[in-house]
Amino acid sequence: MSTIDWLVMTGFLLFIVIYGVWKSRGSKNIKEFLLANKATPWYTVALSIMATQASAITFLSTPGQAYVDGMRFLQFYIGLPIAMIILSITAVPIYHKLKVFTAYEYLEDRFDLKNRTLGSFLFLIQRGLAAGFTIFAPALILSALLGWDINWTVIVIGILVIIYTASGGTKAVNKTHILQMTVIFFGMISAFFMIFQLLPEHVSFMDTAHIAGKMGKLNTIDFSFNLNDRYTFWSGLIGGTFLALSYFGTDQSQVQRYLAGKSIAQSRMGLLLNGMLKIPMQFFILLIGAMLFVFYQFVAPPLFFNPVENDSIKNSSYAEQYKNIETDYLNIHNQKQLSINRLLSAIESNDEEKIDINQTEISELNEKSNNIRKEAVDLIQKNNPDSDGNDTNYIFLSFVLGFLPVGLVGLVLAAILSASMSSTSAELNALASTTVIDIYKRLYNTKGSEKHYLIVSKVATVFWGFVAISFALFANRLGSLIEAVNILGSLFYGTILGIFLVAFYIKRVKGNAVFLAAIIAEVCVLLLFQFTDIPYLWFNFIGCILVISMSLLFEIISIN
Repeated sequence: MSTIDWLVMTGFLLFIVIYGVWKSRGSKNIKEFLLANKATPWYTVALSIMATQASAITFLSTPGQAYVDGMRFLQFYIGLPIAMIILSITAVPIYHKLKVFTAYEYLEDRFDLKNRTLGSFLFLIQRGLAAGFTIFAPALILSALLGWDINWTVIVIGILVIIYTASGGTKAVNKTHILQMTVIFFGMISAFFMIFQLLPEHVSFMDTAHIAGKMGKLNTIDFSFNLNDRYTFWSGLIGGTFLALSYFGTDQSQVQRYLAGKSIAQSRMGLLLNGMLKIPMQFFILLIGAMLFVFYQFVAPPLFFNPVENDSIKNSSYAEQYKNIETDYLNIHNQKQLSINRLLSAIESNDEEKIDINQTEISELNEKSNNIRKEAVDLIQKNNPDSDGNDTNYIFLSFVLGFLPVGLVGLVLAAILSASMSSTSAELNALASTTVIDIYKRLYNTKGSEKHYLIVSKVATVFWGFVAISFALFANRLGSLIEAVNILGSLFYGTILGIFLVAFYIKRVKGNAVFLAAIIAEVCVLLLFQFTDIPYLWFNFIGCILVISMSLLFEIISIN
């Protein structure tokens, strides 16, 4: 990477840290530290919600997900706009009227202390671990750039975020989110247009769409009802709606963003804008991955995208064998490129027979190419038994480092790194607020001063920062990060959402019934995850329905 790229990337990241500390200095109490004095306008609420959800995982792993599996991951977000409307009508006014610091305060008001503690505990486990993923993603970048050990890069990124989050709280998070989202959008749009600039002159935008479509990468919607398929319209509509309801309605990292809104109307506008923009944004990021796949049909891709593993095996006793596999892989690529050019000619002349012939040939060559890659992966894992053989998270990074011009490389990397910082800062801020408000202040020290709680909030931020760093050190074995972080959420969100839906809508159910139902539901979800192949999105629905149905049953039994 050039000196200019280093200056662009490090300059922006240091600016974010300094700006966040400077603009949010002088918090005098926990209301100011945790809720930015409830003075946040709707557009900042919207950008902060999007920035919290759109971590580096989104911009690093999602294009790779589309490259490998097509754009069907988009169905994951189908239920999100529905969830935003429901939450704007129900959760937002309830939270604002009660003047709560956290969503879990409401559970004590509606049920009892043990339900508040359970909701807080489930959130702290899930979000504390998930924060590790958002730190790990940018560590991949620095590791690839610097050749540093992945553990050191995790620690560097984590400490940078801890500094400005602990110093300024929610105000620092909100102030930096605006800048970070601006750079993120500009960087991703620039990368998208560079893909087309680097394609051969005879390949038009429509040609890329034809190639991506014929090779199965534009598979956005699947209406089949298949419980063995992870991403379908129905899993996105049902499971995705329940996941979004839980994430945006009960996860403090999101709730805290709109609790800081100036009013109910401002918070609602922020949520609804997020619902309008999220699907187009994800479509665009997945489209980058699909177009990247097309780009690598004309430019030979690496046999394995992880540069560390590539360098390792090329300097091992397997080097000669790996080189032979690379030669076979390149030969298949060249044959496939000729077939793709013939396919484009057939499409241009509208020759259906030749289109079918070339499409079949490309499919067969693609299968051969994938088999050769499997051989390479097996060899890599022989050389390094600790390797998981998954390079999805490195695909977009490989393109950025290998093909973007000087200056733009630094900008795109700054975008990805700042996305990580924005998401992690919001998560640490939310973890600190839940720890202090729902655990420490409620259970251990109810009569501390404002200054005392402010200090404890900052200490809690640092504590959760190091918990996240610790988990990030183990994240390398979990495959596609965008899937791993959503799987983790789905193991807990259904249960949490069930508790809140009972609280909102089923007034006859009391605290004991819902508490017991939630414990049983969570155990059931974990057992289903461990012993069945049910796609993870359905766990949100299953956990929620179990809590609702069992709490009603237990309440009826207790009455009788």
